Amino acid sequence: MPTYHKPESKTIQELKDIAHKLRIHSITSTQASKSGHPTSCASIAEIMSVLFFNTMRYKISAPRDASSDRFILSKGHAAPILYAAWAEAGLFPTSDLMNLRKIDSDLEGHPTPRLNFVDVGTGSLGQGVAVACGMAYIGKNIDKADYRTYVLVGDGESAEGSIWESLHFAGHYKLDNLCVIFDVNRLGQSEPTSLQHQMEVYRKRLDAFGFNAIVVDGHDVEELCKAFFEASVTKDRPTAIVAKTFKGKHFPNIEDLENWHGKPLGENANGVIEHLQSLIRNGGPLQIAPPSPQKEGAKKVNIGNVQLATPPAYQLGESVATRLAYGTALAKIAMNNDRVIALDGDTKNSTYSDKLRKAFPERFIECFIAEQNLVGVAIGAACRDRTIAFVSTFATFFTRAFDQIRMGAISQTNVNFVGSHCGVSIGEDGPSQMGLEDIAMFRTIPGSTVFYPSDAVSTERAVELAANTKGVCFIRTSRPNTAVLYENNEPFQVGKAKVVKQSANDTVLLIGAGVTLYEALNAATELEKSGVHARVLDPFTIKPIDKEAIVHNAAQCGGRIVVVEDHYKQGGIGEAVLSAVADQRNVVVKHLGVEQVPRSGPPTVLIDMFGISARCIVAAVNDILKM
Repeated sequence: MPTYHKPESKTIQELKDIAHKLRIHSITSTQASKSGHPTSCASIAEIMSVLFFNTMRYKISAPRDASSDRFILSKGHAAPILYAAWAEAGLFPTSDLMNLRKIDSDLEGHPTPRLNFVDVGTGSLGQGVAVACGMAYIGKNIDKADYRTYVLVGDGESAEGSIWESLHFAGHYKLDNLCVIFDVNRLGQSEPTSLQHQMEVYRKRLDAFGFNAIVVDGHDVEELCKAFFEASVTKDRPTAIVAKTFKGKHFPNIEDLENWHGKPLGENANGVIEHLQSLIRNGGPLQIAPPSPQKEGAKKVNIGNVQLATPPAYQLGESVATRLAYGTALAKIAMNNDRVIALDGDTKNSTYSDKLRKAFPERFIECFIAEQNLVGVAIGAACRDRTIAFVSTFATFFTRAFDQIRMGAISQTNVNFVGSHCGVSIGEDGPSQMGLEDIAMFRTIPGSTVFYPSDAVSTERAVELAANTKGVCFIRTSRPNTAVLYENNEPFQVGKAKVVKQSANDTVLLIGAGVTLYEALNAATELEKSGVHARVLDPFTIKPIDKEAIVHNAAQCGGRIVVVEDHYKQGGIGEAVLSAVADQRNVVVKHLGVEQVPRSGPPTVLIDMFGISARCIVAAVNDILKM
């Protein structure tokens, strides 16, 4: 095992000096912006100094180099000191720090990947550890490279349950390339944290979660150097450095006082800066350089042009659940690209992601029943274009991770989410298991693509398309078996609908997806008995919705549309269609969807009870024809 060598006294002093310079930058930049969190920056100044100028290995010329160490600032409100560290390291001029929070600057109030040295957006607290876990897992098990991942967590955010989901994950998978740093500065936003400086409580909790927990004085650079070294040589468990710090450290008359959170120092700034300058022993240019760049450890990978290894192979009319087709397609694209991975939350035998697990067990990540961590790990796994991540669970369980998904969009992530067991059609399991809000949720995510395939062929193609689509993708899959509608060679595109039944005499356009597409087809057959011809459209993607196809087909059907969906009426397919025709004259839309909390029962009974069956569609068509 390597032996620790204490840094020379000159190095120790320079690391102290850098910490004070970072404090000064944090003050001056927040003064310029008249907003920000200088006291929160001050508590981590020595941690940032030691990390950036003694511990982490990275390339200034390529901040997101695949082989370099990773750093996540989970307490994103301390962004000014992160920016200052990169500026002092030489990435950009320190004078640029004065542009903090300006409308034309990417040095935003909390970090986002608009900056080339930021992997993910942070600031919505409690999420950084999950992202770091994803990065560390990929580094250890997929890349098999020696880069390390560091994440800095505030003690206030450690009250978030999502943090402990992630710590459990890290301990379970023995992520010894992960180092979690807790900035225990005692003070939250509005009052002291619950544990304040009870360092032994933190240590015992982290030890119980399988961590090598090291308590240090967070303002002692020598202790920090030693702790980071110990972390780097610890095997078979992650390390947590629990740093006792003080908010506003070295800010006279401000240090460790309440009511200074999120405030620039105002008239106190000049005096504090003078005091900090008096503590700096070497006021000239830095004599210490950032650690040497990481050796090339992570190989170049290709995550583009992903294809199914073999095309769909179904018989028309064959009965196959789209969730099963998802699993089949997932294994097929994994066969063609060794960077396709699957993550699940202990539902793999229901979502059928276990098909990838059986084929490529090393590329399956079981995240157990901890959906916030599940999503965060996936976002971390996809960072720096290292993997093509597919995340599956029941559609309704993604709602508890909405904030992580939202932050994923801010982080410019390319993660694919797959939600099964949607709608009342799951049957007897009842409303707690029914995804009825999922389309609405994913439609609100900026830049997202929402797939809702209705048969096995379109599902396989949706998986293939999602793997090649930038941004957050969501694929909604169903529990019941549905008949194969499309030929195996049918082409599919994002934003392009399919007309599955039509005639020259159609007087109404029916739009459904998943199980309701089949209800629409059954309704069309029933209507024909009374001489009414209905056209049936499968939207395939709900976002983007195929406005051109909807408007064109509606016009050919007398401007009459009936939309039916196995989803609450708010935010689903119906509202997407209504938006598409909002600027059209002479179009009327009847919208059928679930309007109240459903209950347990047989799927066919529930579909009829909650107004989305073929019978209900026929009634809606008869009503619209009278208008």
